[in-house]
Amino acid sequence: MALVSGLIAFMALIICRKRQEEYFELHCGYSKAFQDSDEEKMHYQNGHVSFPEARFYIDPHTYEDPCQAVHEFAREIEASRIKIEKIIGSGEFGEVCYGRMRLPGKRDVPVALKTLKVGYTEKQRRDFLSEASIMAQFDHPNVIRLEGVVTRSKPVMIITEYMENGSLDSFLRRHDGQFTIIQLVGILRGIASGMTYLSDLGYVHRDLAARNILVNSNLVCKVSDFGLSRVLEDDPDAAYTTTGGKIPIRWTAPEAIAYRKFSSSSDVWSYGVVMWEVMSYGERPYWNLTNRDVIKSVEEGYRLPAPMGCPAALHTLMLDCWQKERSERPRFCQIVTVLDKLIRNPENLKSMDTLCSPLMNRSIPDFTTCRSVNDWLDTIKMGRYKSHFASGGYHTLGHVMSMNQHDIQKLGVTLMGHQKKIMTSVQVMRAQVLNQSVPSVHV
Repeated sequence: MALVSGLIAFMALIICRKRQEEYFELHCGYSKAFQDSDEEKMHYQNGHVSFPEARFYIDPHTYEDPCQAVHEFAREIEASRIKIEKIIGSGEFGEVCYGRMRLPGKRDVPVALKTLKVGYTEKQRRDFLSEASIMAQFDHPNVIRLEGVVTRSKPVMIITEYMENGSLDSFLRRHDGQFTIIQLVGILRGIASGMTYLSDLGYVHRDLAARNILVNSNLVCKVSDFGLSRVLEDDPDAAYTTTGGKIPIRWTAPEAIAYRKFSSSSDVWSYGVVMWEVMSYGERPYWNLTNRDVIKSVEEGYRLPAPMGCPAALHTLMLDCWQKERSERPRFCQIVTVLDKLIRNPENLKSMDTLCSPLMNRSIPDFTTCRSVNDWLDTIKMGRYKSHFASGGYHTLGHVMSMNQHDIQKLGVTLMGHQKKIMTSVQVMRAQVLNQSVPSVHV
């Protein structure tokens, strides 16, 4: 009986396998990845079904010796192949330099060099090398690329690709109002794509912010700064200390602040703040509120209002990222899908007005308190156009309220972002004077 049962089971297995092969023969070249990232991916290749093992990020802190981790993941580069040309900044561990790397049979490559300062402690060395061990595991067009490390001579260096335009927040402030909405959405899409890759690997960034996104000469944005222990900002009020380190309050999800529950969902919250930074051209989130006020306001339900000229669809996505319950926030792959749809259907980006609660409207300036045109321009940070308005004959706020888009262009305001900012503030001022409700925009 046992033999007969075994034969029947064996024949059933053969029949199932045969039918599976026939199915794939009918669908030659087919490969499918389950949409749920938690499920295995099945590939059909060369007539065989394969289930590749999931790839996960390995925390270098699990290694007893950080040198072992860095040499396992990163390539060692001889110091003689590196030429340091100038200092471009400073970090917690030492100076950041621009230089060139010479590789056999290749022309010199521009690189950025993070150096470890003289007199470092063993902990600083471990943290410094840990960042290299983390970066070396990543390979994505929207994640900063590690070229290699120098550990066998001094100074110890981490060598990465050079990003010509520097950090995203500074880059946006230098080019205020100079990009179209579609270009800004493209920037956001690149960041979301990089974060999708990292979250799929099981990596949680914890410090996603525009200052930690780098921009190259082609305006490609790449997620960077994977150090796990660092000073986040210069002013002492910028980080809230809890057991285990410092937290960038303005970018951090409530559960991560209160309970140190960091996850891909808390990175999504941070991404929503990055979206706000991009659409406001690098403005400081929550402006001059103290960290304690930020924590209290967010806990009470306050959310950042839409920046000036921000389409309703993008602000809605931000609000989704800022859901109090982390399970209700979108995943990064879903964010990429939403942004792709907006890029393919730009007409959905034309709506500028979004309704919001009175709590959000607190951030809109009261233009009725402005005493002059110059005062109004200073309030909306458009003081550079004072002479334009004066020469155009706009000497009173009454004259300003009669302006339209064409009038603003005639004054010589050529940047589309600045035109929208001025026009929207004119509309807000009219509404305030008429004692009507105003759009939820931040000026």
